Amino acid sequence: MITQAIASNVRAQRAHRGLTLDALAARSGVSRGMLVQVEQGRTNPSVSTLTRIASALGVTVARLVEVSDVPVVRVVDKADVVTFDQGDVRARLLVGADVPMILELWDWRLAPGEHHDGDAHPPGTREMLTVLAGELTLTVYGKSYLIGEDDAVLFTADRPHVYANRGERDLRFVMVVAEPRETHEPA
Repeated sequence: MITQAIASNVRAQRAHRGLTLDALAARSGVSRGMLVQVEQGRTNPSVSTLTRIASALGVTVARLVEVSDVPVVRVVDKADVVTFDQGDVRARLLVGADVPMILELWDWRLAPGEHHDGDAHPPGTREMLTVLAGELTLTVYGKSYLIGEDDAVLFTADRPHVYANRGERDLRFVMVVAEPRETHEPA
């Protein structure tokens, strides 16, 4: 069901902006072939791929995975949470919004030795997170920071960053991505 929602939403957002597949591929850095697979619902794209597509379209990842319209009050049942599994890395987009600013709430789990490479977000984007279990090694712009259990961090996410579990037990953290709305207006 979520794959079809992504397919429909990417197609609709691309059409709304009058973009061809080639134009979206150029803007996003995602190959035309992958975009075709996404729009036809033949693949479950990675978090990085969805992030690049969303950024190129000027919407949130939450908008791309949205199954229905967002009411004034939106309760997200745990059965409807979007999950991205990539081996021993698991990210769950719990809820997101794009008005008046873009906000996403994520629940991440990384097994020992695993990492996730985060792409640079648009200028002004901030991420804040807290570690619920384990120990996070966060690398931003080549400098690493150790965030322990119950610690929190806020950082500018408009540059590549890496979340890594260099510990011996599972890592779990909750993260909020806050992105200024004006960075997503179509050019």
